[in-house]
Amino acid sequence: MYYFASDVHLGAGDRQEACRTERRFVEWLEMVRVDAKAIFLLGDIFDFWFEYGRVVPKGFVRVLGKLAELTDSGVKIYFFIGNHDMWCRDYFERECGVKLIFKPQRMTLYGREVFVAHGDNMNIGSKPMLRLMNSGFRSKTLRKLFSWLVHPDLAMRFGRWWSEKSRLSHMNDVITPESLDFLVEYARDYKRENPSTDYVIFGHMHFPYEVKEEDMRILFLSNWEGEVTYATLDERGQFTLKKF
Repeated sequence: MYYFASDVHLGAGDRQEACRTERRFVEWLEMVRVDAKAIFLLGDIFDFWFEYGRVVPKGFVRVLGKLAELTDSGVKIYFFIGNHDMWCRDYFERECGVKLIFKPQRMTLYGREVFVAHGDNMNIGSKPMLRLMNSGFRSKTLRKLFSWLVHPDLAMRFGRWWSEKSRLSHMNDVITPESLDFLVEYARDYKRENPSTDYVIFGHMHFPYEVKEEDMRILFLSNWEGEVTYATLDERGQFTLKKF
């Protein structure tokens, strides 16, 4: 069985809320390990992550330990970088055995062609300010300057403030199926260019939903506030959205 989850936002909220989310995510990882052939984490697993050469954010020991335990036991884990945790380097691969993936991927899973992406920075040609901001955040030069010039304590404080501000602003948005149209259109364009695509799966929007096309399905995963929706792909090649 393949498992897919997204937008856990570890570290978000006050200390009590952050601990609840972390323990809940560890419980999910422990549950799926029973028959997991691989686990796909579709980004924003952390509410903020910035990795220096020899410094990583404080905390998350339960999750990091569980990830290492699972990969040590032979479970493959793929971590698709999201817009809240895009500043990873080599820590997860070196210490936890987790494969980092920095851009959307097309994969063949149980004979199905699956396109997997976090969902940010896609089909935003009509939003020049967002494009500019995203290019700045993804700039390797700016990231190096930030790591050289800003003390880790200040970097973590700023990053958590910015991430919380961004997350809370989106929480005020009323998400509807129509809000997903820009990613649905992206998936349709991708299908036209890659006709053999069977499934497209996104995170990012914090809104569990499924679009059934004539010859393709598009799936969206939830965040981890309230009821959690994750996805499975079984040996028959059938995707299912499930509650946790």
